[in-house]
Amino acid sequence: MTTRFKRFSFDELRKVTRGFSEVIGQGAGGTVYKGVLPDQRIAAIKRLNEANQAEAEFLAEVNTIGMLNHMYLIEMWGYCVEGKHKLLVYEYMEHGSLAENLSSNALDWKKRFEIAVGSAKGLAYLHEECLEWVLHCDVKPQNILLDADYQPKVADFGLSKLLSRSKIDHSSFSRMRGTRGYMAPEWVYNLPITSKVDVYSYGTVLFEMTINIGTTTRKSWIEEIIDPMMAGSYDKDKMELLVKVALQCVAENKDERPTMNQVVEILMSHED
Repeated sequence: MTTRFKRFSFDELRKVTRGFSEVIGQGAGGTVYKGVLPDQRIAAIKRLNEANQAEAEFLAEVNTIGMLNHMYLIEMWGYCVEGKHKLLVYEYMEHGSLAENLSSNALDWKKRFEIAVGSAKGLAYLHEECLEWVLHCDVKPQNILLDADYQPKVADFGLSKLLSRSKIDHSSFSRMRGTRGYMAPEWVYNLPITSKVDVYSYGTVLFEMTINIGTTTRKSWIEEIIDPMMAGSYDKDKMELLVKVALQCVAENKDERPTMNQVVEILMSHED
């Protein structure tokens, strides 16, 4: 087990969350609570559902996160495994998830573009830069968290798959699942699973960040589909770029999708 994290007792985490009183997130894997650690750092503490994950899987998740270090990935500070109790202690993200913010006026087009770039960089690191080959397998707005400056961090590696780069067969994913609406066709058709499943999910997230279904016809196609939250206050070229990248990412054929590194390069070429 990695030693760079603190191992907390269940009683310690019950105290820092004041009896698990403040819920800040909930998903299929468990519930997330806000807590204040003894050193006064604010933390997000994820309590996993009791029947959801065996101890071996839990420790594998902790080890996976322990190998990852990137400014656009959520940072883990500690964990607890004590009988039926399994918890993860993360840095707290002030603005919650991208999902919570998509209907908010707080996300202007500039922030949205930065979130697109940052989350792409985080995923590119997982796929191509870290020591092992990591697939996230559940990329969605709920798993992109925003800090005090609305900088994104990719979170929740509960479904992640870690493989040695030397492995040829990347298809041993029979137990992996994502979230309906974000899953690439490969899952449905039982095809080999590669990093392109995350690319597909990312493309779906880009669509959610940029377009609005059912708007009235205006002057150009980009004006016709743009989220009305950004009406008149966006960079037309950049928004057009995001939609085009999204379309490439959700190509039915995985070989036609770009890699996350290629996505980063395309978006970076248009940054200020």
